[in-house]
Amino acid sequence: MGMDHRIKKRSKKKTIFIIILCVIFLLIVGWWMLCAKIYNDNFNVRGDSYEPMMLRVEDFSGLQVDEYSFPSDKGQMLAGYLYSMGEDQHGIVVIAHGFGDGGHNSYMDCADYFARNGYYVFAYDATGTDKSEGAGVGGVPQGVIDLEHAISFVETNEDIPDLPIVLFGHSWGAYSVCSVLTYHPEVRAVIECSGFNRSSDMFESGGKPQAGNVIYAMTPFVRIYERLKYGKYASNTAMDGFQSTDASVMIVHSADDDVIGIEYGYDQYYEKYKDDARFTFIRFEDRGHNGILNDPDDTYKDEFNAGFDQWLKTLDYDYKSEENKDRFIEDKANYITKNLDHARWSNRLDKDLFEKFLSFYDQALHLQKR
Repeated sequence: MGMDHRIKKRSKKKTIFIIILCVIFLLIVGWWMLCAKIYNDNFNVRGDSYEPMMLRVEDFSGLQVDEYSFPSDKGQMLAGYLYSMGEDQHGIVVIAHGFGDGGHNSYMDCADYFARNGYYVFAYDATGTDKSEGAGVGGVPQGVIDLEHAISFVETNEDIPDLPIVLFGHSWGAYSVCSVLTYHPEVRAVIECSGFNRSSDMFESGGKPQAGNVIYAMTPFVRIYERLKYGKYASNTAMDGFQSTDASVMIVHSADDDVIGIEYGYDQYYEKYKDDARFTFIRFEDRGHNGILNDPDDTYKDEFNAGFDQWLKTLDYDYKSEENKDRFIEDKANYITKNLDHARWSNRLDKDLFEKFLSFYDQALHLQKR
């Protein structure tokens, strides 16, 4: 009787142990699925530019553009744009755009600046943005994949001159231009603005204000999800890219960036490479994230927003209500179309900063100082 009792007791403990393991497993799987859903809800979405505020080629005197189409990893066709001005080009700047405001259009002013200063500029709309195919972006590593294919397209297309390639990226694009160096070490120079080191950093930094410290419990599961979905591209970091090439690298970031914290990129790179002549660092204190490339003394955006706020007060309906949603969308678009000064909207870059960018590229290509 005593032995039977002990056997039953051990069997009961084993059953309880198995149940606990199953519960833990289900909790882990459930948490992983929740993290994956949140990730997809934020990153696997289409990104289309807001048409009334899009930059236009005609607003940049003399700027020429030829449009192309090229495939990315799953055969989805991406829209590419070769910008140029005149016939004295000595390099090609490939621009990788940021996340959330459509494709390359928001960086057309950057393309114009480099084009009028001796460079072809190849920009493109990443998967799931503007004119490119894709129901959604997919995820952060897709930016590296699309850029890898864009560089290969530039290097092999017979219509595009065989010139040295340099890269320019902001935010998501900044991470991409660094990480892609692993696959294209021949690139001569890289300028990254407001970037980060690993793909999951974008999820962690962006989600921290909403989730608080819980974000740190989510990030490891996001890394697993990205790894399963994107393989090597998810584990490859900007630091890996730096170690794969002899390219010159410029890192630009602002300490008050509330989208991509400076600790996710600049601080790490500075700690390791501050004494490396191959690296150039520019740190701002009060440029934020989206405005880091713009002239801090330019007031047009604030002026326009103030006028828009005044216009909102003149509406004779509740523009926030669901029943007036479509009406407000149309009225807002009409207001912007009528009142936006495209000449001023298209000319807000920090020219002093871009002169430093230009000098950096020129030196990397061993050109004489202008």
